[in-house]
Amino acid sequence: MISVSHLTKRYGTHLAVDDLSFEVGKGEVVGFLGPNGAGKSTTLRVLAGFAGMTSGVVTIDGRDIETDSFEARKRIGYMPEAVPLYGEMRVGEYLAFRAELKGVPRGRRRARVALAMEKSKVEDREMTLIGNLSKGYKQRVGLADALVADPPLLILDEPTAGLDPNQIREVREVIKGLGSDHTVLLSTHILSEVESSCGRVLVINRGRLVAEGSVAKIKSLQRSPGIEVRVRGDGALALAVITKDADVSRVDVERGDGEALLRCTWSKKSLDAPAASERIIASLVGAGAGVRAVAAVSSSLEEVFAELTRDGAAPEIRPIGDPEGAAEDA
Repeated sequence: MISVSHLTKRYGTHLAVDDLSFEVGKGEVVGFLGPNGAGKSTTLRVLAGFAGMTSGVVTIDGRDIETDSFEARKRIGYMPEAVPLYGEMRVGEYLAFRAELKGVPRGRRRARVALAMEKSKVEDREMTLIGNLSKGYKQRVGLADALVADPPLLILDEPTAGLDPNQIREVREVIKGLGSDHTVLLSTHILSEVESSCGRVLVINRGRLVAEGSVAKIKSLQRSPGIEVRVRGDGALALAVITKDADVSRVDVERGDGEALLRCTWSKKSLDAPAASERIIASLVGAGAGVRAVAAVSSSLEEVFAELTRDGAAPEIRPIGDPEGAAEDA
């Protein structure tokens, strides 16, 4: 559905997007992540046809965004971070107006507007002036605008920006329901939103792709921060054994009914976590600590994101094979 090849965008001497290439397959819901200034919004504006590119090739459903711009843009529903709405218009008439501008045939406009309001959950505000809506409802109207022409592709730039936690949950639920009918490219700073909604993730930093793959694959980029060991009894013996290991910087103990869970965090100097894990388990078994289960602690998406986009991080591509999940700011 989206093909980006060697996309570069400059603003004078500022390089906003640097030789960026990626694909989004039909029916995918893909999260587009990066810190402020990474080039996310610039990239999305180029994809939506709102900004030109310095070099590269972008196609939407096989239509070149520069040479066949009209046909390409007909396939896109674009929701910018700051949604431009007419506050003096009512929700229903605004969406009907937008449907007309987008070329929806007169006989289908009423049905398209009704469906867009239903999908974005604003049907109960059809006769309300947009200027009287809360920020959350305005975001939903912006989403309905993107949906009203029933495009196969939705490009959503920070759809929950500026919302309170309750509004974020409401808009997130709306977005989660769109994946069955549309390909979605979603830019956001809320990483839990990506984990709950997206099948695949693209991470950019300083205008370049630094990682791509499923959420699980992205998490696997960073080594496990530690292990969890479940033992019989109160864990006192296991705690004494584990705290002697030089590769362990911290141990948290959670005691339950006849057993204890010990969460071990590796020290920053630990270079071989698998070997340390084996050594610790062997020591526990040798001491008769009654080991019942061992599991690696997963890195959070936030931790991996911080590592990939930290100041000074090398902006090199780190491709992640994902045979199961991949379909194929400035």
